[in-house]
Amino acid sequence: MTESSAPFVPAASDARFDTLVAEADAVSVDGWDFSWLDGRATEQRPSWGYATAMADRLARARAALDIQTGGGEVLASASVLPPLTVATESWPPNVARATALLHPRGAVVVADSDEPPLPFGDEAFDLVVSRHPVTTWWDEIARVLAPGGTYFSQQVGPESVFELIEHFLGPLSSEARGARDPQRTRRDAEAAGLEVTDLRTERLRIAFLDIGAVVYFLRKVIWMVPGFTVAAYLPQLRSLHRRIEEEGPFVAHSARFLIEARKPQRAPHPLL
Repeated sequence: MTESSAPFVPAASDARFDTLVAEADAVSVDGWDFSWLDGRATEQRPSWGYATAMADRLARARAALDIQTGGGEVLASASVLPPLTVATESWPPNVARATALLHPRGAVVVADSDEPPLPFGDEAFDLVVSRHPVTTWWDEIARVLAPGGTYFSQQVGPESVFELIEHFLGPLSSEARGARDPQRTRRDAEAAGLEVTDLRTERLRIAFLDIGAVVYFLRKVIWMVPGFTVAAYLPQLRSLHRRIEEEGPFVAHSARFLIEARKPQRAPHPLL
């Protein structure tokens, strides 16, 4: 998309623009609950149902780790947690939120920098899960998984929501377009010694019904447009508001992939 450098100032919808933007700019974006967007945006969900599939695996695990848990909402949605359940999170407001949500369930939340090494011993968990990790440290996952253990994750795929990102940042590089490639992820997992048992990809429709939804989304998902503020991107917000008012919802497409990988069982020692 191309973007005009001059801000759009429509007399008829100035008040609506100001109201929508101010409301979205003031609301809390702590945690990983997107319910504020109900009625303001729609998102198609992956067919595999990550939360349900994760809960099924948690119910059969003895010791589980949720990496980058956010506010703990997805982990807490499971009806049964393993006897030992640990979650990591780096952002202090989310650490507090996840602790309040997960401690009553018997789960421990560890404040972690999201950089290797993970603060756990070798072979500590038979299940590691993660929804939308920023980075997957495969060597560390392989290290903390017990032999026969499983890593189960839903991740952001290539060119996710690029229609929206490019409205604010302009055309992105070929390097950016090639990032988060599921096949590269498979190779990285295998290089760490894991066996990929499932890999599925889908591209999904997102519709933003008003400019407030865009502001909230970009404040919450901070890596989409790094350093986003209303003041810094006011011209782009105004022009997108005009487009939504004139043409209807702004449509973008998210990319998601599901990956499941298993750590091989340790080979038995030969009889002496």
